[in-house]
Amino acid sequence: MDLGIKGRIALISGADSGMGKETARLLLEAGARVAITDKPDGTLDEAVGELSPLGEIVAVSGDVTKVDEVEAIWRQVRDELGEPDIYVNAAGVTGATGDFLDVDDAGWLKTLDINLMGAVRMCREAIPAMREKGWGRIVLFASEDAVQPYVDELAYCASKAGILSLAKGLSKAYGCDNVLVNTVSPAFIATPMTDAMMRKRAEERGTSFDEAIASFLEEERPGMVLKRRGKPEEVAAAVAFLVSERASFINGAGIRVDSGSVFTIAG
Repeated sequence: MDLGIKGRIALISGADSGMGKETARLLLEAGARVAITDKPDGTLDEAVGELSPLGEIVAVSGDVTKVDEVEAIWRQVRDELGEPDIYVNAAGVTGATGDFLDVDDAGWLKTLDINLMGAVRMCREAIPAMREKGWGRIVLFASEDAVQPYVDELAYCASKAGILSLAKGLSKAYGCDNVLVNTVSPAFIATPMTDAMMRKRAEERGTSFDEAIASFLEEERPGMVLKRRGKPEEVAAAVAFLVSERASFINGAGIRVDSGSVFTIAG
C-alpha cells in the first residue's frame, strides 16, 4: 500500500532501537527522508548503519529533557534534511517504580520530565512549520498503562495518561491547519526496556528469561490473549499508517497495539 509520504521528512525520537527504529525502517521503505534522535550512547550510529541502505537517514543526538538540546536537534535536522513534515515521539523510560509511598518527588519528576515534558518540548518545535505548510503528522507513544494503571508503575502511568490528553488537546488546536495528532498505545513489546524488566524478574525469581515472560503474561497481563510479547514492527506498522496520507481523516485518535491487554472499551 502506497502511504503517500514519498519525499516527506520525518523526525523520530527514541529511535536508536525498538519501536522507534522499526518505525524509521518503515518510513524509509515508504520513501520518506528520516532523521532519528536519541541520547548520545553510540547506538544511534549503529541504527543508521543498519537502516541507511533503505534510504536517506541522519542521526542527531540530544536529550529531550533539555530545552537547548531540543532546539539543537531540530536545528540540525532542518540544516541536514529540511523542515520535518512528520514527528514521532517514541522517547520514554519506565522511570520510578515501586510502592507509591516509596517513590519520592525526584523519581516522579524525572519520569514526567522525560515521558511527558519531552513530548511537549519536541511538539513545540514541530508544530509551527507544519501549520505554515498546511500538512503535518504527529504520533505520540502512549501506553496501555495510560488507561489501565498498574500500582507499581504509577509515575509511568500518569506520564502516559498525560500523553493521551496532550495529543487530544493538540489535535483540537491544530487539526484545522491539517496538523493531525494521534497516539499509539503498545503493551509489553519486545524492546530493550522490557528485556531489562524480564532479566530482573528472572533473577529475582530464579527462573529463565522465557519463564519470566510467561509468568509475567499470566500474572500481570492476563488480557494479552495472544500470550506473547509484541514485536516492535507490529507497533511501527500502526505508526506508519497514522503518519501517512491514508490516515488523512484520523485526528485525536488512539490505536492500541496491545494483544487485548486493556479490558475496557473506553479510553
